[in-house]
Amino acid sequence: MFSAVFGSVEQGIIYAIMALGVYISFRVLDFPDLTVDGSFVTGAGVAATMIILGYHPMLATAVAVIIGFLAGCVTGLLHTKGKINALLAGILMMIALYSINLRIMGLTSENSIGRPNIPLLNAETMFNQFQSFWGSLGIDTAINNFFSMLGVQYLPATWGTLFIMAIIVLVIKLIVDWFLRTEVGLAIRATGDNKKMIRSLSANTDTLIIVGLGFSNALVAFSGALIAQYAKFADIGMGIGMIIIGLASVIIGEAIFGTKTIVRTTFAVIAGAIIYRIVLGLALRVDFLDTGDMKLITAVIVIIALILPQYFEKKREKTRKAKRHAERLVEYQQSLTNGGAAVAKTHPD
Repeated sequence: MFSAVFGSVEQGIIYAIMALGVYISFRVLDFPDLTVDGSFVTGAGVAATMIILGYHPMLATAVAVIIGFLAGCVTGLLHTKGKINALLAGILMMIALYSINLRIMGLTSENSIGRPNIPLLNAETMFNQFQSFWGSLGIDTAINNFFSMLGVQYLPATWGTLFIMAIIVLVIKLIVDWFLRTEVGLAIRATGDNKKMIRSLSANTDTLIIVGLGFSNALVAFSGALIAQYAKFADIGMGIGMIIIGLASVIIGEAIFGTKTIVRTTFAVIAGAIIYRIVLGLALRVDFLDTGDMKLITAVIVIIALILPQYFEKKREKTRKAKRHAERLVEYQQSLTNGGAAVAKTHPD
């Protein structure tokens, strides 16, 4: 159980970066961007290809982020300059990226133009490099000894991946919080809330949408690059359903932690991604469920996350109405009592 939860938390932290990207497009910009399913694979494919070709993993990851940013910008251009429906623009870019991703991964093969997957089993990744440094510190032994004393079995081989990903996600969260508070970030938020209003203030909403979608898909591609290095492979089909996973993370986080401030909301999205992976990991431990049921489990989790908040909100609203009704009834009774006392004073007989 502990090992399953630990692995889910590790993956959840990495997917949280993708969820932040989905939050920017769907919640901040109010843009149904389906480019995510393609740009996630783009990040994974670019990173894996460059690592196989001998480039440093950090450089490969940085280039993946840039390519993801450009993919998002193209979606924005299709919508703003090409006047294509937002949903259709995302679908078109997602379809185009499928072939582009095959071409990118095909750069590692001399015999074919396209390649559907790239194994990284013997390749040097960001996680390998950090774990070699982490292992020399002896922290894993100390942590595992502590949990062994508590009776925990099946402890992880290393805690380094969780540690470095927690730092990376914290930095990304701070960057997102800062960006959404800048002049451009505030304008992007205003564009998502009321495009006509921000346009009346002489703001270029087309540019804001393009930049917002670029930033969103840069985060998605970054997550894809990290997942490829974490899982030791990149595959053309690994992005299928990413938009649903991202939405599930956003919805779960917002339902549990709320959305009063940007800082709180971005924390909620990260926590939602982790909770989603934990729930998914525990669900897959049920005997009659299999890994092939992941999409069904995801759909059920999203449905529950959408319905429960509405149910609880209706229940809270019903409680508030009953409370207001009781308060009004008390006020009415008091007014009758006070009125009767006033009549008694003026007409004592």
